[in-house]
Amino acid sequence: MIDRLLESNKKFISDEFEPNSSHYSKIAAKQTPRAVWIGCADSRVSEDIITGSRPGTIFVHRNIANMVSFNDVGIAALLEYALVHLKIKDVIVCGHTRCGGIAALENGVKENYIADWLCVGSEAKTAADEIAQKQRLSPDEKLELLTMENVRVQLNHLKKLTLIRDMFQKGKTLRLHGWLYRVETGKIDVLIDGETGRESSVMRRFKKTSRKTTPAKSK
Repeated sequence: MIDRLLESNKKFISDEFEPNSSHYSKIAAKQTPRAVWIGCADSRVSEDIITGSRPGTIFVHRNIANMVSFNDVGIAALLEYALVHLKIKDVIVCGHTRCGGIAALENGVKENYIADWLCVGSEAKTAADEIAQKQRLSPDEKLELLTMENVRVQLNHLKKLTLIRDMFQKGKTLRLHGWLYRVETGKIDVLIDGETGRESSVMRRFKKTSRKTTPAKSK
């Protein structure tokens, strides 16, 4: 496998890098990404491929089940660099269907570090449990609901970070987007609109009424 990766790098250089040398020279001198991507570490979800983006477009943080943890210095430092220094205005939290982390959150897991990490999504589990019981959802429907609820919860975690709160209070432009990538079809569904903060019809699919959200944009 390692040899194949290195051989593929040679093909990347000949087929992509060298024919587009001007682009790569430009981003080698300075990066100007347009969005922050907080996604899952799942090998099936490559943000650049599924959005058709070239290197230099997206500033990326990935972990199990696309969580935003309050005590994660890594994601806090990444956000500070992205928003303060790179001046990025759009942050995307993207979950995906058939997520192993979400399945573990639903079914429970005994491994120490994984179990501790999934506690970051406990609010989503509580909400999904309540809705699934009221709506009598199937196990597959509940997993999809839990995946979407987790995106909503992690967006709310973002809004509670001091960095984000301060930016909103100062009237700085910042849009927080909630997306769902479907590994079965390759399609991205918008769950929460970054311009308005409103839940989409996809997000409301399993709920009789939409949950009110705080605005995701400040100017």
